Amino acid sequence: MEREPRIQFSVSYTTRKPRPNEIPGRDYHFVSAERFQEMIANNEFLEHARVFDNCYGTGVRTVQEALSNGEELLLEIDWQGARQVRARLPEACSIFILPPSRQALEQRLKGRSTDSDEVIQRRLRDAAEDLGHWSEFDYVVINDRFEQAIEDLRAIVENRGSHLVAQRPEVVHLAARLVNPGG
Repeated sequence: MEREPRIQFSVSYTTRKPRPNEIPGRDYHFVSAERFQEMIANNEFLEHARVFDNCYGTGVRTVQEALSNGEELLLEIDWQGARQVRARLPEACSIFILPPSRQALEQRLKGRSTDSDEVIQRRLRDAAEDLGHWSEFDYVVINDRFEQAIEDLRAIVENRGSHLVAQRPEVVHLAARLVNPGG
């Protein structure tokens, strides 16, 4: 985002409680479960999903306004939400970010220091299913070396990312190891 100022970040709605370093309106719009359900009933979301006991959603009005103003909008969402976005906005570009290994994923979850060990273990158990949806996306970036991952994202945004299409051999092999680590 710092390197591509023309891209705006979409602030999602969530029912989870704010973490100590999060600022309402910047990181998320924090709402009650009841308000979230009202928003679903009123079709106020472009996409929404339940992830790890909390609900997350992207406001449809925010997206409509950004697109009508010619802005490029970045949605940081899971595969469930991405599936809904593709159904409603087939022209949207989707990028799946894979960790280089399950060990790296575990280290990153622990390094955030925002979740309990129990939550981290649950996330790791659920990761295989989540990671199994990589092939539904247009592109895959492997977040092994941060600077390279940033450059790969920029290449996709600048329409130079044909070498990063999802269905490439190294991604197929990595995803197989991530989804089925013992096999």
